[in-house]
Amino acid sequence: MLSSFGLRAVVRSSFGVLCESSALCSAVCVQPWRRSSTLSGPTGNGVAGSFDVPVRNYARVATKKKTGSVSQLDDLPPSLLKKDYAAVPLAQSTDDLVKRLLSLELASHKEKLQLKKEQLIAKVQQDETDRDSVEVRVADLTARIRNYQEHLEKHRKDKANKRRMLMNIDRRKKLLKRLRLTNYNSFEKVCEQLGITYTFPPEYYRRATKRWLAKKEFCIKVFKAVQKQKAEQRLKQSSRNTDERKSN
Repeated sequence: MLSSFGLRAVVRSSFGVLCESSALCSAVCVQPWRRSSTLSGPTGNGVAGSFDVPVRNYARVATKKKTGSVSQLDDLPPSLLKKDYAAVPLAQSTDDLVKRLLSLELASHKEKLQLKKEQLIAKVQQDETDRDSVEVRVADLTARIRNYQEHLEKHRKDKANKRRMLMNIDRRKKLLKRLRLTNYNSFEKVCEQLGITYTFPPEYYRRATKRWLAKKEFCIKVFKAVQKQKAEQRLKQSSRNTDERKSN
């Protein structure tokens, strides 16, 4: 009998401890954003029946979603026909379902980019048959470069497309430089129509180190000394010539 009563007392005491621990855990988890909460307990900080439990601040500030970047293809209307069907007269008189299939509403990104290239080329080409001039190639490269820039805004670690974009930028710089030297009026027109800002290349491409600066300063001193010697030689030569003229 005594052993059974003792066993019951131990079970009751353990059940009370479990209830207190479960109440403590539920009170801590209900309000995780508070650093301390007053809970019921046997001990306290100067006040009987209460104590503070430090809790980490798990609440985070809601971040705003980034708005989509402006694309060069946004100005293309969805009802515009694709490049292959724009010159077909039968495509203009078909029903609405076929027009949707032939228009840009259901077109791929490649087809939209091809139509955008044609629009940029039409702004700068000399005539309808012009497909290989410098202006046309600059317009084609401009559409490609802007497409790579929009792609890299979403996928910044795409190094292959970044390399292709830099190569196209270098090609366009060379073409613009040649066009600026040969036909400046056409160069200004291309930059204005395509929205290109031409920047001149830097004077020196290499990094200015201390050794390079010292070498440059030494070369300038040598150049000035050589120019001074040449000036003295010219002066002596001119004095000799005058003496010979006087003697004759």
